Amino acid sequence: MELTLLGTGAPDGLPRPGCPCAACATAVGDAARAATALLVDGALLLDLTPGPAFAAARAGHSIAGVRQVLLSHPHDGPAVEFPAGLPAPGRVPDGRELAVISGHRVRAVALDSPGTGYEVVGPEGERLLYLPPGAAAAGLADGVRDPYDMVLLDVVGRPDALARLRAAGAVAATTDVIAVHLDHEAPPGGELRRRLAAAGARAVPDGTTLLVGEYHAVPDLPRRTLVLGGARSGKSVEAERRLEAFPDVLYVATGGARDGDQEWAERVSTHRERRPASWRTAETCDLPPLLAAEGPPLLIDCLSLWLTDAMDSVGAWSDATWAEGGAKALRERVDELVAAVRATRRTVVAVSNEVGSGVVPATPAGRRFRDELGRLNAGVAAECEHVLLVVAGQAVALR
Repeated sequence: MELTLLGTGAPDGLPRPGCPCAACATAVGDAARAATALLVDGALLLDLTPGPAFAAARAGHSIAGVRQVLLSHPHDGPAVEFPAGLPAPGRVPDGRELAVISGHRVRAVALDSPGTGYEVVGPEGERLLYLPPGAAAAGLADGVRDPYDMVLLDVVGRPDALARLRAAGAVAATTDVIAVHLDHEAPPGGELRRRLAAAGARAVPDGTTLLVGEYHAVPDLPRRTLVLGGARSGKSVEAERRLEAFPDVLYVATGGARDGDQEWAERVSTHRERRPASWRTAETCDLPPLLAAEGPPLLIDCLSLWLTDAMDSVGAWSDATWAEGGAKALRERVDELVAAVRATRRTVVAVSNEVGSGVVPATPAGRRFRDELGRLNAGVAAECEHVLLVVAGQAVALR
């Protein structure tokens, strides 16, 4: 089954008309996107983009052979030309199946927002799922037999929609996930590619033709990632973003509770409210057993608080205790953690502070913490496939 994306943008397109934002200003050339529309085997058209005949011709195709036009959502973007000779567009009621004369079968998928998703089965049995902007499939778990070959959805706007599909078995490692309905909320250029790759997805320019079921194009997901950054740099947001398209994530909070500290309680509350509802939380600094166990992805936030607890446990803040065995005990704790990261089979995203780039601490204990955190970060980074440094909310790939 051959799929041509006549457009890959949001209903308003990208850039948005008259918008001065940075994302719209840089959306030129291949980065410019018309409203999302899919041409399947030249016979089935899902949604409409402005100038569909010209968009198809530019991609080397014709819409003259289209036998069915289906709409997935109310169109509130720029005016759409409806070329003469095409069948009248319509929508399929939820749960109903439509047989197209070309040999394709289309089933309408119910959503959690206004609109209709479409499952398309090709003449040779290839299967794709297309969801409209801002939508997630509802009640899909009861109707999924096998993973789809390709899924097209709003990955940036609704990463939880992708997580639901994974939880239902509709998306697996062999599923080609294509991000569509891209708006100016999506980061431009390489940042978009990196963010989508972390979710196991990719974006393609308007006019791209894909073969449904081609596995080689599916990005490989990193299994271990370390996210470094300074205070309020956005490192925790970046770490959460890398797993928000996955279900059943275990959020490992190493900070614990601090009685009477209202500001700390507010920090913890902000982090908790930002997480997807499907995630679970474990408050612990005993990380090696979690890393050794089988289970869903781990998000560890953060290693600097883990180190604080470890230094507390070995008396590292005392110069005398440090000299009389505390240093050796801490090295053993760090080595155990690094070995656990190396051996783990789970998907892990760990967060840590990057320190030591500026002010030198005034006390021996402060300098000790700075030095040991630098060593811990280096040890964990050596065992991770991906290492990111977040500066002013911008993630820079170090590995």
